Amino acid sequence: MPCKKPAPSPADRRKQDILAILEETYKNSGTALRSQSVFQLLVAVILSAQCNDNQVNRVTGPLFAQYADAAAFAALEPAQLEPYISSCGLYKNKAKNIVGAARIIHNEYGGQVPADREKLMALPGVGRKTANVMLSVGFGLPALAVDTHVQRVANRLGLAQSKTPEQTEAQLCALIPEEKWGDAHHWLIWHGRKICAAQRPKCGQCPAAALCPSALPQKDGGKA
Repeated sequence: MPCKKPAPSPADRRKQDILAILEETYKNSGTALRSQSVFQLLVAVILSAQCNDNQVNRVTGPLFAQYADAAAFAALEPAQLEPYISSCGLYKNKAKNIVGAARIIHNEYGGQVPADREKLMALPGVGRKTANVMLSVGFGLPALAVDTHVQRVANRLGLAQSKTPEQTEAQLCALIPEEKWGDAHHWLIWHGRKICAAQRPKCGQCPAAALCPSALPQKDGGKA
């Protein structure tokens, strides 16, 4: 006689109900970063560290019009790139990393960004979060990137109880079906941008407030 699966606990049902609400609310959402290739996406993601996506898009429009692929970026010196990206913050390090990554991609991978986490993380300026974004958004592979929005929102909603992005990633991946990892990344990001802000979350406007353990009673938000 086959073993029966144990019934989900109330806490597990609450988490799945929250995820269903987020999926319905943000089901058509994707990355806000604009790019025309996987390599351009990599550049945009590197630039997005400690910089909002709107500002990155303002920078990459003229940048990609001038330099479109890995070969073009590989031919630059970091100092030549710096004026284009100076409004993105930490631009000297980013210029060095982007040029360094472009040279490796051009010289070792024929100009194509590798669809492999270890190879991605070996590129200058690419950590686990950026590698997961590239795998998910760039290649459509199962990966769940955890940035500051995802870290904050997942813990506030009780979907994770963690102190590090790595712990949050592991807990979310155990909770969410693999085929939805990439989508869930976007649900949590957009919820963090639109509703669950760092300083003044709009709990009165949150579609999951009734299920959220951190929801504030006042409708105009406040710090959770």
